[in-house]
Amino acid sequence: MKNPIVSVSWLKEHFEDADLIVLDASQKVNQTKEELQFEELQIKGARIFDIKNDFSDTTNPLPNTLPDPTAFTKAAIKLGINKDSKIVVYDSIGIYTSPRAWWLFTIMGHEAVWVLDGGLPAYAKENLPVEKSVKREYPLGNFESNFNPDLVKTKEQILENIDSKEAVLIDARSSDRFLGETKEPRAGLRSGHIPGSINIPYTNLLRDGKFLSKDELVKILPKLDQPFVFTCGSGVTACIDLIAYELIGNKNIKAVYDGSWTEWGQIENLPIE
Repeated sequence: MKNPIVSVSWLKEHFEDADLIVLDASQKVNQTKEELQFEELQIKGARIFDIKNDFSDTTNPLPNTLPDPTAFTKAAIKLGINKDSKIVVYDSIGIYTSPRAWWLFTIMGHEAVWVLDGGLPAYAKENLPVEKSVKREYPLGNFESNFNPDLVKTKEQILENIDSKEAVLIDARSSDRFLGETKEPRAGLRSGHIPGSINIPYTNLLRDGKFLSKDELVKILPKLDQPFVFTCGSGVTACIDLIAYELIGNKNIKAVYDGSWTEWGQIENLPIE
């Protein structure tokens, strides 16, 4: 099992590798003043990995949903990504949307992909070269998808799992949202959580925009010998919890409920707690 993250120092050492491609997976969210300073910047030479528009199913009314393999392949080829490319993904917050990009490549069968721990803030802190964020055109790559359907789950499978308890469902949302103590940020959603799910807020797994150490993560993450399914608000931060389990060397099957609470919370006949 390979480590799913790399450090800024690793990136610095390998920056000139001919097969390395750096992808900026940032999305505009409610950022702090400190994070806004990176909004229009990117690592020098990075390519924009637009999750919302290019690497999601834009025909689906739910946000950030998994694109079909053909569409993903086409978008990756357009970015100049090859079958043998080594890919490092990052975002402008530190650890937020980059794990989603990592998961997308993983589910499409591309193993040589890593998340930059600390993202752009950690990179910029080392006074390494940045530039204004801009979309460019690249020579077409030869990327091919090898989609693994076992790594994504539907609402029907989640509903079935409530009774079968075959997999452990882990919810990465904040505890107040999980417990239904606050309204959901998206209008029209019920409050609460999927019955039987466990709450591990993704923020508990990070410090200063980086993952906690392996020893710290081991103390936080429940030791369970079952397949995992990760969920959150829209399938993005669920991937942070997934990577945390990868970091402690957990070999259980790990999937994402892609519709997450945005889907579950709006369907009245689906059970909640």
